[in-house]
Amino acid sequence: MVLPLRRVLVFPPVPPDDAVSWQAFGYFRPIDHGRAVTEHAAFRQILAEAGVELVVGEIDDPALQDAIFPFDPVLITDHGAVLCRMGKPLRAREVELAERTMSDLGIPIAGRIREPGTLEGGDCLWLDEHTLVVGRSYRTNNEGIRQLEEILAPLGVTVMAFDLPHWHGPEECLHLLSLISLLDDDLAVVYLPLLAVELVRLLRQRGVELIPVPDEEFATQGPNVLALAPRRCLILEENRETIRRLEAAGCEVLTYSGQEISHNRSGGPTCLTRPLLRSEDSENGGEDVGGA
Repeated sequence: MVLPLRRVLVFPPVPPDDAVSWQAFGYFRPIDHGRAVTEHAAFRQILAEAGVELVVGEIDDPALQDAIFPFDPVLITDHGAVLCRMGKPLRAREVELAERTMSDLGIPIAGRIREPGTLEGGDCLWLDEHTLVVGRSYRTNNEGIRQLEEILAPLGVTVMAFDLPHWHGPEECLHLLSLISLLDDDLAVVYLPLLAVELVRLLRQRGVELIPVPDEEFATQGPNVLALAPRRCLILEENRETIRRLEAAGCEVLTYSGQEISHNRSGGPTCLTRPLLRSEDSENGGEDVGGA
């Protein structure tokens, strides 16, 4: 999750219609589509200027407001894509959009999660190319994790599951990546109060330095940070103390404004992207589709 980001999938926001209920989606206020468009364009520009190739998809259904978060409906491995099954019913059809997009991009389907399993990408954290940590949550259940283990085992990937807390219940999304982001092989930004003890122990056993997010910046998605390369990252601009701590750890930190695309919809820079290719080799033409 920390190699240089070469290619990324993004979905600009789709205009809502009268049938779209911002309350049903769990947003904090009515959708301001004009602001969302402006913020997302600026977000894409930051990525482009950072040297990332953008694959810009299109959401063709106003009912798929959360589809601007392409990280969740599909998991990318070195052997292709795993199609998830969303735990939030309003997001179920995003998997169809992800499947069409993978087909258009020529990315093979390595597997899919089927009913009654649920799995969302936001609960998946690659510790290394052979180890995937998965959060057991209201969005990702035991059956989804079991199916994922079955899909990934032939690829030499070990899945390690850890429980997430109840927090505010099933109506408020709490993904694993709401609590932790890797910034280097040995560096992570975390919100320690809600992380499983055994996961913290595992990280420390692996020699991963943990940068804690202060309580007041958990609410502004301080732990949700997108690694653009080792110790080079993108974060929401409000998280000033977290930014200071990241810089003190030797990180180059880029920031963006996301009042509508992130704060209103509860999704940070990781959620807004689906990395398709990470590679040390900038000339890599796509033989490796791995990304997280």
